[in-house]
Amino acid sequence: MLTFFTTCKPFRGHDGIIQRNALKSWTLLHPEIEVIVFGDEEGAAEVCAEFGLRHEPRIERYQGKLPYIGSMFAHAQEIARHDYLCYSNCDIIYLPSFLKAFETACDARTDFLCVGRRWDVDITALLDFAKEGWDEALRTLAMTRGKKMDHYWIDFFLFRKGLYVEMPPLIVGHCYWDNWMIWRTLSLRVPVIDFSDATVPVHQNHGYSPELGRVKGIPTDALSLRNLRLIGGIKHTRTIRAATHRISEGGRVGRNLRRYLTLISLLAVEVRRYLTYNVWLPSWHFFLRRTRRLRNALGLRSKSTAPREMG
Repeated sequence: MLTFFTTCKPFRGHDGIIQRNALKSWTLLHPEIEVIVFGDEEGAAEVCAEFGLRHEPRIERYQGKLPYIGSMFAHAQEIARHDYLCYSNCDIIYLPSFLKAFETACDARTDFLCVGRRWDVDITALLDFAKEGWDEALRTLAMTRGKKMDHYWIDFFLFRKGLYVEMPPLIVGHCYWDNWMIWRTLSLRVPVIDFSDATVPVHQNHGYSPELGRVKGIPTDALSLRNLRLIGGIKHTRTIRAATHRISEGGRVGRNLRRYLTLISLLAVEVRRYLTYNVWLPSWHFFLRRTRRLRNALGLRSKSTAPREMG
């Protein structure tokens, strides 16, 4: 079975609503699901007691404020009851199809990292999980009125215990640490499985606190750039698009052919760039130099016939 772990914001206002929705949905996936909440934010102890979750108030933090992601991963792998863990942001609601996708991955592989694209949805009230069909209603809401985010948005990491042994002191809630996680997994030659077609993770839209210095979709705040430096730069990042495998809507694990199409597309761009700057342009400039006198005599100008350079 599976252990979820996370950290929360204070359980106040809208943040409190969406975090309660998320945590409750995790517990409903299976009776044996374990959930660990790190941090001593306001209301965390009370919600953990109410839902029967494990509360670990002590956590290492950057300047006493934002949690280090590596601290949570290390501690969670030490104390989790189960062999498989899922770190998730505490604003994601998971539907029963998420557990089915996890079981499918386990049937196909032993070691893996599972990630997937999320659906952004406006939710402002506590969900009635006792209402029959709540999951199908939420899935329909997400797919009709929500937005499926692209491969850059990574909100959960499902993996086998022991995959992440050492991690840089990266800060949760800011960019690039999640992209590093995929790169790191691939560098260890562990398969990365894309859940995007098999389930609908519902991300409840929310704002960002001004003191974090971050705006949604903008990865240039100071702490995001700090994360980027610590991982060694953009070359050590990957997105969901880099997944080696994917689970289809029919529940089958197969090679992620989309990944190869992406690699071919990137290779084509690089080949074109190389040929432009190392073959076509040098050859064209050589031609212009050798024919300058003739063209001047004929009143021709090179600008009218020169090839366009790539921007």
